Order: sequence, then structure tokens, then C-alpha cells
Amino acid sequence: MTVRKWLCVPMMALLLLSACGGKGEQEAADLRDRYHDMDGCVMEAAVSCSQGDRAWQAELRCEYVPDGRTTVEVLSPETIAGVRAVLEGEELTLEYEDLCLNAGTLSSQSVSPMACLPRLMSALRDGWLLEENEERWNDVACRRLLVDQSGVQDGKIVSAVWLRLDDGTPLRGEISVDGENILTAEFTSFAFYDTIDQQGK
Repeated sequence: MTVRKWLCVPMMALLLLSACGGKGEQEAADLRDRYHDMDGCVMEAAVSCSQGDRAWQAELRCEYVPDGRTTVEVLSPETIAGVRAVLEGEELTLEYEDLCLNAGTLSSQSVSPMACLPRLMSALRDGWLLEENEERWNDVACRRLLVDQSGVQDGKIVSAVWLRLDDGTPLRGEISVDGENILTAEFTSFAFYDTIDQQGK
């Protein structure tokens, strides 16, 4: 079954890569280069969303392929485990009967929980860097990047991503719309394709 993308997952805005200067900003640019140049990655995260009295949480596994076939699979809760969303070009295909995992339109930009992990990767690759700083999250040294990835509609979408200083992989991500935190991802695993290939040799 094919569903129009705006029903479940928004089109990811392609924005210019931020021009950076200074030591800290150059380090942020170096971290982002690997995401911009990667062939793909595989990640798992606990994703939650909230707006008003609505809340949604799930464990998701995402295989992200820039400009290719990206899949997002629900690992839990058990009631919807196994549901897969496949993003390819302008189309979203759900590979589990006729169930759509859209948790409702969470903003004027139609940010969907199933789009959280691909959006964070898109922000790291092509978003406009607003600020960066070093800080600790759960006692892990990180570089926090704040990235603008607003779309063509009204509403400002800003993503914050905490990248580990030791290996540059994501620890946490947040997506805010018009100043309200809508989506949160706590990463439990992450691997670039080249890392997976090396481990498989």
C-alpha cells in the first residue's frame, strides 16, 4: 500500500550546509562532514512525541540511506511491532496490512514521529547550523549542534543533536516546532555503513 507522504511523514527540507568559522565551529563542521558524505547508517532509538495532552512513544530501528530507500521499523510496543515505513523519493509505503503510524499532525510542518530519525540525519547533513557548544548529557561528553531545517510552510523547525565527542555518533536528538519540543530521540545504537562493512570483514 502506498500513502501520500504528507499523511505520515513530511518531505525533508533540503537546506544549505552552514558556513562555519572558528575552532569550535570547525570541529562541528568536521563532525557533520561524515554525515554529509556517508553512504548510509543504521540506528535504534527510543522516540517520543508530545503536544498538549497527546503522547506517543516507541522503540524504532532506522536504516537511513541519503537520497535512497530509508526504512523505519517499530520494535516496540508489541501491539505495533514489525510495522515498517519505507521512504523512497516522494512516496511512503507501509509494509504492515493497512495500518498507518501517523500520530496526527503535530505542527504546521506535519512532523511525524516516524520521520524523527530520518529528519535528524537530514538536519546533520544539510541543515543550517545555528549554534554549537560542548556539554555533557548523562555524564557523556558531547558536542551539541542546533540546526534549522524549516520547510516552505509557516513554522520554524529546529533540531538539536548531541554527538559524542569520542566517536561523533548521536546520543540524543530533539525536534522543536515554533519553540515547542515535539519529538525526542534517545539513541541506543548507531553505526555508519563503512563501520558495519569493516566489522563484517
